[in-house]
Amino acid sequence: MGEGLISAAGITFRMLSLSDGEFLVRLARKAISEYLEKGEKIDAKAPKHLMEPRGVFVTLAEYPSHELRGCIGYPRPHEPLADAIISMAIEAATGDPRFPPLGKEELGKTIIEVSVLTVPEPVEVKDRKKLAEEVRVGMDGLIVEAGWQSGLLLPQVPVEQKWGSEEFLCQSCWKAGLPPDSWLKPGVKILRFQAQIFAEESPGGRIEEKKL
Repeated sequence: MGEGLISAAGITFRMLSLSDGEFLVRLARKAISEYLEKGEKIDAKAPKHLMEPRGVFVTLAEYPSHELRGCIGYPRPHEPLADAIISMAIEAATGDPRFPPLGKEELGKTIIEVSVLTVPEPVEVKDRKKLAEEVRVGMDGLIVEAGWQSGLLLPQVPVEQKWGSEEFLCQSCWKAGLPPDSWLKPGVKILRFQAQIFAEESPGGRIEEKKL
């Protein structure tokens, strides 16, 4: 994605430039470093357009294996973008229940990825069997909601796992704690969103916008 505008769920955002992405990823690294070193949460000092509320996820991965080390975020605009990056970076490092907290010595062996999301919107179809035709692997992330249960998979996940759209739907249901074929049931809500994804090539190294 390049610079310009992107709209979803009736809300228009300015698309982020590579320099914006570099700023956010470095902000995430600084937030984790300061928290691990001093137990303190840094203040966000960011350009005005990076203080608009956005949904965000921060993903940590071991280097060079790229094994997941933590991933936390929220899909809907909740707080200013830079503040959200700081909060979610710290949570990804210390609060993901699937992993032990990141140690100070591990940060130098960890790469950071930031996903900035559009607002999720429902995927509307008359025939649930045609849902898979509406899901665009390499563009869409998915949220499955059924009552109090919900699950989210970022757009990069089906690309990395080499899933087709139907498998993507099944895995999203599984993430929500539902049977894999639950996306066929009328009472289960399917939402999609898009993301700009910025990631380090190596710990603290060059940052690129990922093209799915």
